Amino acid sequence: MALSAQQIPRWFNSAKLRSLINAAQLTKCFTRPGRTLLHGFSAQPQISSDNCFLQWGFKTYKTSSLWNSSESTSSSSQENNSTQSSLLPSMDEQSQKTQKIPSFDSELFLEELDELPPLSPMQPISEEEAIQIIADPPLPPASFTLRDYVDHSETLQKLVLLGVDLSKIEKHTEAANLLLRLDFEKDIKQMLLFLKDVGIKDNQLGAFLTKNHAIFSEDLENLKIRVAYLHSKNFSKADVAQMVTKAPFLLNFSVERLDNRLGFFQKELELSVKKTRDLVVRLPRLLTGSLEPVKENMKVYRLELGFKHNEIQHMITRIPKMLTANKRKLTETFDFVHNVMSIPHHIIVKFPQVFNTRLFKIKERHLFLSYLGRAQYDPAKPNYISLDKLVSIPDEIFCEEIAKASVQDFDKFLKHFRFLCTLKCNIVK
Repeated sequence: MALSAQQIPRWFNSAKLRSLINAAQLTKCFTRPGRTLLHGFSAQPQISSDNCFLQWGFKTYKTSSLWNSSESTSSSSQENNSTQSSLLPSMDEQSQKTQKIPSFDSELFLEELDELPPLSPMQPISEEEAIQIIADPPLPPASFTLRDYVDHSETLQKLVLLGVDLSKIEKHTEAANLLLRLDFEKDIKQMLLFLKDVGIKDNQLGAFLTKNHAIFSEDLENLKIRVAYLHSKNFSKADVAQMVTKAPFLLNFSVERLDNRLGFFQKELELSVKKTRDLVVRLPRLLTGSLEPVKENMKVYRLELGFKHNEIQHMITRIPKMLTANKRKLTETFDFVHNVMSIPHHIIVKFPQVFNTRLFKIKERHLFLSYLGRAQYDPAKPNYISLDKLVSIPDEIFCEEIAKASVQDFDKFLKHFRFLCTLKCNIVK
């Protein structure tokens, strides 16, 4: 049965959603018999009067003038069909009907197909058409991991390629939600270019953004002002790059806070401008961390350990980590080195790296030297052993040059020493 005029728009609108093969098959209905449409497809003569009406009806749907003429043709066709409903049309009649069909090129068809009105979401479709529709899986309304959104977010995909660890960022709900709202081209690209201009290398961007994902919420102009401030304080570009890499949150702090921190260390430690600058370049987290450990350690050095102010200055400029070291570790190390090894303050000041060494390592080597009779730390006497060599050189050189013993003897001593330590701990418990 021929399609009605109301069914024609829905049929052709649904045809737009199909593949190129279905579109090519539709074009068979609008060309002359035997005319080639596309490479590999050839139109065949039409023998169905319904198909002829379908072709003609599509043309009249696009042109109102042809629609009026189609009414008379359609009515005559219907009368002819009513009188000869039981007979098949002859080949002459078929050819005549075929010649009456409006002809146009495939290019014109494709252009007119693009001009068709969009398919209404409320328009019903058949089961076959519904099966052919492929819909993307919907985004989860809520999730505990960013992994569920990576396939749908270009921003997350590119951050992963940069080396950003999303599993660490997703632990912070606000940061994860922020990344989902950001557009890579508009919000992230300029930030990456800025960080590269600061001096962060490509292979460091992933680790930097993993730690300081909050930088995406900072205003880019404010970040540039903070970098300009550091340059105004005679920090070189290499210094700024080193500081930002070691302390990723540095640029998140305002110019006022950075200025106050620099002023604090210069005033509290009574350092020159150059020494203050060198201090924060080597340990930039002094500008971002809490000042309480620094103030506490300064009191420990002066009041509990008995160092003078100039001695403290010398040690912290050599080993900046002494300002943020654990208080208990400082006191235990000093107690063993000063009271057990009998090393005076002025020698400890010359080798402050002893505070940056594991206490257990100092004990093992000192007790081994004492066992061999070589624990001599007075520079005025023969066979002097400096604290620098005691704590810094590897075991092989320590045994060969300092202890004058084999590594195997040192290992046997350590096993016996550790056994005694374990036994002592068990007795105490």
